Amino acid sequence: MKKLFLSLILSVTPLVALAAGAEIELDHIDTDISDKASLQRGAQTYMNYCMACHSLEYARYNRVAADLDIPEEIFEENLIFTGAAIGSLMGNSMSYDDGAAWFGAAPPDLTLVARVRGEDWLYTYLRGFYQDDSRPLGVNNSVFANVGMPHVLMELQGLCAEAPHAVSERRFDPLTGNLITDGGCENYAVEGSLTKAEYDETIYDLVNFLDYMGEPYAGDRERIGWMVFAFLAVFLVIGQLLYRELWKDIH
Repeated sequence: MKKLFLSLILSVTPLVALAAGAEIELDHIDTDISDKASLQRGAQTYMNYCMACHSLEYARYNRVAADLDIPEEIFEENLIFTGAAIGSLMGNSMSYDDGAAWFGAAPPDLTLVARVRGEDWLYTYLRGFYQDDSRPLGVNNSVFANVGMPHVLMELQGLCAEAPHAVSERRFDPLTGNLITDGGCENYAVEGSLTKAEYDETIYDLVNFLDYMGEPYAGDRERIGWMVFAFLAVFLVIGQLLYRELWKDIH
């Protein structure tokens, strides 16, 4: 038994060390899937910049349209570019083989990416591209080293000249107290159409949308949960009154 326990400890230790060594400072966001305006903007960004490579095959267009309060005819006219029917699964036209040939690995489906990676990781990753001429696509990422994905949002953000720091790593001059760096992208090799704050808001909306995609029923689940708590509270009061009524003659 002791040998078995020791073997388990030794087998887990390298994994713990690897996880600790790979720890990356992430910027934190609080998503809100009840914010329909944010989800609508995030859906627009996703459909325009991400959907060509990354499918959402575990969701249907009409369900997303209903959840985001977008009329189906408007959704179909403005957010479906493949000619798919409104009731179809949200796939794309890129084949697995083509994706692997163009990028080295086929772009994954992103329906559950927020559940797998987490909102903070996505938010930091999508703001972490920078110029790296040694890479085949000319870009690298501060969160995902040697990434094979191009910076598809470069026309919005621009391209950082060097690896951006997490906002939580902002640094101050120890003598004057003046801000040296506020984190994020500070020097640009290519200018984008959005300001730094506008791009951060765009990425927040996009991550918020992906958070919704990972669990579309989250809002319903929370609403039903509060209804159950309310029912139990009322039932507790009724049960207590019934208990007193039944036992009053005995006591």
